[in-house]
Amino acid sequence: MTTSSSGLRRLHLIRVAFSLIWVALVVTTSASLVSPDRPTTIAAVLLVIYPLWDVIATLLERRMAGDGSTDRVGTTNIAVGLATAAGMIAAVFTTIGTTLLVFGVWALLSGAIQLAVAIRRRRTVGAQWPMVISGGLSVLAGISFAAMSASATSSLSSVAGYSAFGAFWFLVSGIALSIRGRRGKH
Repeated sequence: MTTSSSGLRRLHLIRVAFSLIWVALVVTTSASLVSPDRPTTIAAVLLVIYPLWDVIATLLERRMAGDGSTDRVGTTNIAVGLATAAGMIAAVFTTIGTTLLVFGVWALLSGAIQLAVAIRRRRTVGAQWPMVISGGLSVLAGISFAAMSASATSSLSSVAGYSAFGAFWFLVSGIALSIRGRRGKH
């Protein structure tokens, strides 16, 4: 898969914008909810949308490649995102704890996939160190969410923090790709 660095940079910036809007909506609608509570309708919709957005971003990335690419890692990421959205639909009718568990498993799996893609892409696109860090942190966050899901005081604000850090690393990646692109032109 040969994704251009300029296309990837644009997609990363779109991901930043989406994540920041999503974070603001989660914080304003769910800050007081804790583990035994059920997510509000708005929070439930947001929690289902987030993994679906990751699926859309993966599909956009494939389209940018322009070669009809259907790599196994991307296909796996799409399958994980769709399965998570389905799992989240069931989880949001239970408790915040169950919802955090589903989100945690997704964060762990999608982080591992992001890490694998960044390692593979570093040779062809370069400037992938932010995505390596982001993928690794997502794996750790997933483990943390899964552990946190059993706590009576866990809250949805932790997923907003996760998305905010993700937005930060996508922004750093966009900047790194821009710098690499400028250096490549000289």
